[in-house]
Amino acid sequence: MRNLNYTLKQLCRHCREGSYATQRNRERMLTLMANELHAMGYRQMQARSLKPKHIEGLVQKWQDHHLSIGTIKNRMAVLRWWAQKVDKRNVIARSNEHYGIPDRRFVTNENKAKDLTESQLNKIKDEHVRMSLELQRAFGLRREEAMKFMPSYADKGDHLRLKASWTKGGKPRTIPIRTEHQRDVLDRARELAGFGSLIPPQRSYVQQLRVYEGHTTRAGLSSMHGLRHAYAQDRYEELTGSKCPAVGGPDSNSFTPEQRELDHQGRMTISQELGHGREQITAAYCGK
Repeated sequence: MRNLNYTLKQLCRHCREGSYATQRNRERMLTLMANELHAMGYRQMQARSLKPKHIEGLVQKWQDHHLSIGTIKNRMAVLRWWAQKVDKRNVIARSNEHYGIPDRRFVTNENKAKDLTESQLNKIKDEHVRMSLELQRAFGLRREEAMKFMPSYADKGDHLRLKASWTKGGKPRTIPIRTEHQRDVLDRARELAGFGSLIPPQRSYVQQLRVYEGHTTRAGLSSMHGLRHAYAQDRYEELTGSKCPAVGGPDSNSFTPEQRELDHQGRMTISQELGHGREQITAAYCGK
């Protein structure tokens, strides 16, 4: 294994921050960067060898290949993590604008929501995977959250409490239990999991993730993050009394002051329930 690949892998093993998915994606991106730097002629690097010319070379390569703004920004976040861990924060500019990376556009008004039909769920033969999917749709959970979900811990009667170890960025949060359907999903999840999680006792998270991916692929299901979009859109209509722009509702330019306030409050609530904490991100789910 090349020195840079090895030392970056060791860095990831030593600094296990964030959810498992975050750690896995970070290591994958760092491996990709190490391979790209090797191909660019930097053959004797280690993790501590990071310099401004390496950052600029990588960014230029990504821009030449027309990667999306979101993809480049995600990679820049990982580069900053790398620089921080080897005590070289100063090799990378604080602002992405320094590298000609524009602001990410969250507003597309494209509807990315996905729903689950009974026939689709029936194609999922693993009962734990099936229940995780139902939790994703009913509460807007991320995939990892819905797999690590422990009903006996999370169900507080009128709301869910999600552990920091389940969530992206290690941010605990609560989600209200509002409907009979949600209660039914929770009761069935508790019956299935008992005092455990939606990962069977004989499997690790990684093993269950592979099972999840295999069953959803065979059932013809993809982009299940769209279940969070569906939750957010339903919640927007419930909170504001109108459909969101992503599904044909009025855009913000036509709002009265009262509608604008309702829109703002609704988006803040949705953002908190999804685990983001800022209104801007809801534009990716609901449009603007």
